[in-house]
Amino acid sequence: MSIQNLRKILNGSRLRSKSNQEIAQQISKSLMINSDLETLEAHPLLSNLNPQITHLVLSNPSVPIYSCLKFFNFLRINSSLFSSQIPDHRVHLTLVFRLFEERKYALAKNVLNSIAFDGNLRCPVSDLASLVEERCNEPKLKAKIFDMLFRVFAENKLFGEALEVFEYANSKGIEIEERSCMVCLVAMKRCGEFEAVVQFFKKMVDSSVEITVYSSSLVVDCFCKRGEVDNARKLMSEMRDKGIKLNAYAYNSLMESYVRKKDFERVSEVLELMEKDSVAPTVVTYTLLFDGYMNGGKLKDAEKLFEEMRDRAIERDVYLYSAMINWSVRVDNMKRAFALFDEMTEKGIQPNAHTYGALINGVCKAGQMEAADILVNEMQSKGIDLNQVIFNSLMDGYCKRGMIDEALRLKDVMEKKGILPDVIAYNTIANGLCQLNQHEEAKRLLCAMVENGLSLNTVNYTTLVDIYCKEGNFVEAKRLLEEMKSKGESPNVVTYNALIDGHSKKGKMKEAYQLRHEMESWGLMPDVYTYTSLMHGECISGKLEEALKLFDEMPERGLIPNVVTYTAIISGLSKEGRTDEAFQLYDKMIDAGIIPDNTVYASLVGSLHSA
Repeated sequence: MSIQNLRKILNGSRLRSKSNQEIAQQISKSLMINSDLETLEAHPLLSNLNPQITHLVLSNPSVPIYSCLKFFNFLRINSSLFSSQIPDHRVHLTLVFRLFEERKYALAKNVLNSIAFDGNLRCPVSDLASLVEERCNEPKLKAKIFDMLFRVFAENKLFGEALEVFEYANSKGIEIEERSCMVCLVAMKRCGEFEAVVQFFKKMVDSSVEITVYSSSLVVDCFCKRGEVDNARKLMSEMRDKGIKLNAYAYNSLMESYVRKKDFERVSEVLELMEKDSVAPTVVTYTLLFDGYMNGGKLKDAEKLFEEMRDRAIERDVYLYSAMINWSVRVDNMKRAFALFDEMTEKGIQPNAHTYGALINGVCKAGQMEAADILVNEMQSKGIDLNQVIFNSLMDGYCKRGMIDEALRLKDVMEKKGILPDVIAYNTIANGLCQLNQHEEAKRLLCAMVENGLSLNTVNYTTLVDIYCKEGNFVEAKRLLEEMKSKGESPNVVTYNALIDGHSKKGKMKEAYQLRHEMESWGLMPDVYTYTSLMHGECISGKLEEALKLFDEMPERGLIPNVVTYTAIISGLSKEGRTDEAFQLYDKMIDAGIIPDNTVYASLVGSLHSA
């Protein structure tokens, strides 16, 4: 039948005198004949629609389900045409019942999602539950609807409503499926609602919901993330007693907690437990262990683990190779680093920016800037661009080589790439300028850093303090020391050493000792550099005996003199003409395995002439 014929039928009827039942039958009849509703808004019939009529139409089993859907969607799109809200939450549920009867579960879920999403459709869970109870008499169908309603609320992060559905269903003896409960647990965990996860899991247990390896492992992980490792272990023990074998995910969560605490004794316990329960370690297990050993300074254990992965045919990914390369660089084993790099590329594992960054950092530390350029060109040819860390490594390398212009060029390049220099970059270049005695340029650079919105940190302040001390401007140096304290940047040993060294070289020994006392009051222990600066100052002031007292005090503090320390004392002895003592100290220096520099030899030769 055409729309024109439908119009005639509708317009020829005295709609307002008809009951809801009659109007519903007329609409149903029209939908059975023709479901094309594009011009339905022109019909006077629509002014008579209400939720009850809509419910009667949608619940009519004679109306094809897809005609019902078209009618429902038409009403939703044209809701502004009606005086009352059509379709309301009751109409939505009516359509859900029809879709369930037709086994159109995905479509039914979409309709339920509308109830969860649309604030205008929101109503108390108790109202929804009563409607389901009222309109659905078939127990299995009712259970499925409650289960889906629970899942929809959980997926939409409406955990309060989800729990209300769960508790209502439980009170009526209706079981919410374990997989739906798992959906809720996962959603809660993703939202960081760890307490909610634990509490809902307890409800699951109390309600005799089947507890599986997946739900219990997830709760173990939540306990661990909340720092409740003992509760995690207790749950694992309970699950084991019930015959539920937890998977590696649970053991990895437990291990991660112990790794973070660097509690390697407990880490070993977890590994033994995994072996006892026949749970094979995964890549995640090895990665956690690897990171733990690395961060705990257990490099040999990390290497052993790395090799064990190869023996067990567990794939080592780019992350593990990069971490191993990085640690090889940190212990100055560049041969090992490049061997690992070659090994990973031979296995078809593509290096990333972290891999290249570790190697570039290593060669820059060694001053091998030509090798750094080769690595940069290689990574760029593979489409891997330089990042902040790599730029900083390169600038540091060039500064250590005295190639300040190249470092400044790199700073310009990174800025053009949209990478703003950080405090590390500025301080690296400032130190490079200081090494070339370009102190004014270094100060201007750090001032520019502040103007660009970056705050001075302890390292930046220390650099400026050192500059002013070298210039003999102790007033400004001490002002900066107080400023950094007031801004929450705590001075460190290096900061105080810069001040002590500056005062000592100017013969201001009283102030130098006061600074040593001040640093100790801050809980900072003087190091070799502190003692060497004081000894140098005493020698300059002609107080060699005071310098020797400091030298003898060092072993009592657990400090081992270095080449600069020996040089200061030998020079002091030589200038006083105490040649025998100078040579005795030289022999002691050689016995300690310290290689003398030219200054030592010059002092010894000078002492012979003065003798």
